[in-house]
Amino acid sequence: MNAKTARHTQCVIAGGGPAGMMTGYLLARAGVAVTVLEQHADFLRDFRGDTIHPSTMDALAELGLLDAFLRLPHQKVRYAELEIGGERVRAADFGRLSTRCRFIAFIPQWDFLNFMAEQAKAFPSFGLMMETEAVDLIRDGARVAGVVARSPSGEQELTADLVIAADGRHSTLRGAAGLAVKNLGAPMDVLWFRLPRGPEEPGAVLGRIQAGGALIMLDRGDYWQCAFIIRKGTADAVKAQGLEAFRARVARFLGPAAAQGIASLDDVKLLTVTVDRLETWHRPGLLCIGDAAHAMSPVGGVGINLAIQDAIATANLLVDPLRRGIPAEDDLRKVQQRRSFPTRATQTFQTVVQNRVIDPVLRSSTEPRLPRLVRFMQRWLPFLQGIPARIVGVGFRPEHVDLAVIDGRAPDHPSLR
Repeated sequence: MNAKTARHTQCVIAGGGPAGMMTGYLLARAGVAVTVLEQHADFLRDFRGDTIHPSTMDALAELGLLDAFLRLPHQKVRYAELEIGGERVRAADFGRLSTRCRFIAFIPQWDFLNFMAEQAKAFPSFGLMMETEAVDLIRDGARVAGVVARSPSGEQELTADLVIAADGRHSTLRGAAGLAVKNLGAPMDVLWFRLPRGPEEPGAVLGRIQAGGALIMLDRGDYWQCAFIIRKGTADAVKAQGLEAFRARVARFLGPAAAQGIASLDDVKLLTVTVDRLETWHRPGLLCIGDAAHAMSPVGGVGINLAIQDAIATANLLVDPLRRGIPAEDDLRKVQQRRSFPTRATQTFQTVVQNRVIDPVLRSSTEPRLPRLVRFMQRWLPFLQGIPARIVGVGFRPEHVDLAVIDGRAPDHPSLR
């Protein structure tokens, strides 16, 4: 080890996404020395998940951050609708939840990450290293003892009592640790693009389903963020047909005038859908969370919610072991045990929707019709709209911040005094 470039901290977190930044904030607030590594120079990347769910806003309220968060520019989405065979039904009504905020907040992910970074920087034990990527693990016998980090100034070694891999679905660190991944499969990919939104149009999540495809529209204020669902592996063929052919595909759902809002195929971005999870999330000295532990389908848009819930559980369970020294592998196992059920339940929900709803639609040449049972339920059992709202907005096991653990010492943050 090169002593000139070696640094030590209690916890190194690879990845400055929602899981990494929330974990970094919570650990720093608890007085744990933590360094978050983010490979990019800023958080500014388009077509990332931009949803903050009611359960996350509950957690922000528990931390005393909700009012400040809600002062950031955002859109409130209170329901989601589906249009099938020309008939529109309300699929999820977030107003039926018992959470503090009965809506999903749509906010650019970079604004949320910048917000969490600024909150965390007020704690002296927090460090954020931008343009720094964890590229390998440092080992001390069988235990992971840190990471090799690469930045424009070169490589350096950061040793730590705990390494948390929150570096996404293509995690470098989980690969370096040799952790086995179970791929659950997906029949679809998604093409993302923007379209102008008229001020008279109601704000909501709107899904339109037709033979051979589906289009999801997310209200982003002055524009719609659109997800055009296509069969797995066909993105190159779709783009090869050219701009006018793609506009024609979109026009089937929105009309020719709206489709003209797509100026170039360069504005159409591919999301390759992956649904997988690690069989084991940990090694001695290493824990994977968020997408590094379980890549989620875009069905329901719940990936960020799962990542933040992972972060809260990680902090609740590992703050005390970190205060005592090096967490045992059994401490890390408790995080996986805590988060395994909601991960599996959510992925089961997503794969059922993918395989039984989306895949048949993508393969069909017959226009779908709204099932009579759904029409009956819409008219006579509207309270059932609260079930998908809870799955999407809250999740199967929402986490709450254990303030007795996190604030178990004199607070350093001015807002907590």
